[in-house]
Amino acid sequence: MTISLTNELQEIIERSKKYISYAETIAKNSKEAFQIIRQTSKNQRNQVLTNLIDLMSKKENQEYLIEQNQIDVDNAQKNQLAPALIDRLRLSNKRIEEMIQALQDIVNLPDPVGEIIKGYTLPNGIELIQKRVPLGSIFTVYESRPNVTIDVGALCIKSGNSVILRGGKEAFYSNKALYEFFKQALIQANLSEKIIQFVEETDRACMFALLQMDRYIDLVVPRGGEALIQFVSSNTKIPVVKHDKGVCNLYIDESAILDKAITISINAKLQRPSVCNAIENLLIHEKFPYAKELLEALHNAGAQLLGCEKTRKIFPQAKPIEDPDIEYSTEYLDNRLSVKIVSNLDEVVSFIYKYGSGHSEGIVAENYSVIEEFQKRIDSAGIFINCSTRFHDGGQMGMGAEIGISTQRMHVRGPMGLKDLTTTMYILKGNGQIRT
Repeated sequence: MTISLTNELQEIIERSKKYISYAETIAKNSKEAFQIIRQTSKNQRNQVLTNLIDLMSKKENQEYLIEQNQIDVDNAQKNQLAPALIDRLRLSNKRIEEMIQALQDIVNLPDPVGEIIKGYTLPNGIELIQKRVPLGSIFTVYESRPNVTIDVGALCIKSGNSVILRGGKEAFYSNKALYEFFKQALIQANLSEKIIQFVEETDRACMFALLQMDRYIDLVVPRGGEALIQFVSSNTKIPVVKHDKGVCNLYIDESAILDKAITISINAKLQRPSVCNAIENLLIHEKFPYAKELLEALHNAGAQLLGCEKTRKIFPQAKPIEDPDIEYSTEYLDNRLSVKIVSNLDEVVSFIYKYGSGHSEGIVAENYSVIEEFQKRIDSAGIFINCSTRFHDGGQMGMGAEIGISTQRMHVRGPMGLKDLTTTMYILKGNGQIRT
C-alpha cells in the first residue's frame, strides 16, 4: 500500500509541473488583491455581500444555479457517487434561501477588523495598542457542498481577506455559477474581481502546485473527507487549519429521560447524516431502562444499527460489530450508527479517547454530577449537553457561518468564524523615544 501511494504521489508531483505557472499567477493575484481589500472599509465590504444577496435573490439567477447544480447531480449519479455526497451536493430553493440568509447574517455581524484588543502606555511614554487586522490570502480546498463557496467567500470578504476557491470536480458547475455571482458583486462595488478566484483545473496535481505557493498564500483550509485533508496537510509548508474527521459520539446516561434521548439521538444521526457533526457512535448506559425503546425508535426513523453483543441482546435486528477498531472509528456519513452498551463513565471516556476524533461529543443526562464529570474529562472541540451535536456549526452558534470546523488547538478550535480570519498587529506611537 505504501508503494502504491508513493507512486501515486510521484505521478502527481510530475504532473504538477505543468500547472506551476497557472498556480503562481493565481497565488500572486490573490496576494495583490489582499493588499486592496485589506484597505477597504466595513461599508465597502458589506456592500459586496449586499450585492451578492441581491443577485442570488433574483429568480432567473436561482433558476440558473439550480440548472447548473443539476448537471453536477446528474454527473454524480452517473459516476455512482455515494448517496451522502450527492446529498451534500444537491441544491434546492430551500438551500439557496439558507445561503442567502447566511449572507445576511454575515452582513449583520460586527466587523472584527480594526478592533482594539488592548492598549496602554509604556513607562517610557510610548502608547501601545494591539488591534485586529485581516489574515491574508486564504486557499480553501473543499468537496461536494456548494454552500461552502458562499460561506468561505463571504467570510473572507467581510474580514478583509482574499480567497482562492478550489472545489471538488463533483460540484464544478455549481461552484462556478456561485463564483460568477461573487465576481459580479465585486465589480458592482468597484473592487478587484481577483479578491475571489476560482480554480477551474480539477486535477489534484494543480492543487498540489498551489499548495507549494507558500510565498503568496498565508493559510490553507481543507474541508472534506479524511483522505483530502491528509493529502493537503502532508504536502504543503503553508499553515493548515483542519479537522481530521468527524467521528462524533453521543452518550445516553442511566439518568436520561427517554423522550430527550430519542429526539436528540435521531436528530444527531439522521437530520443530515452526511455532515461532520452527525454522530457515528451511540453509547448507552447498561442501567438506562429504555434502551430497547430508544433503539426501536432509531431503527424506525431509518438508522441502520450496528451493535456490540449486549446491544444485540436488547435489539436483535442490529447487525453485529465485526471489528470494533474499524466500525467505531469510521466516519460513515450515512444512516449507519454503531452502538455500544457501557457500564460506567470511565468506559465512556476511554471509548471516546480511543475512537473519537475530537470533534463533537454529546451527553443526555439529568444527573448534574455526571454531566459535570463528562465535560471535565472529555477534551473535544465541542461538548453538547442535552442537545444535538448538529449544533456544532458556525451559523447555529451565532457566527453567521464558518470557514470550517477545526479539531486542532492553534490558532482556532471548533467553528472557524469571522474573528478567526483575522490576526493581530501592534502599533506603538512615540515622541522621539529611542532604546538605550
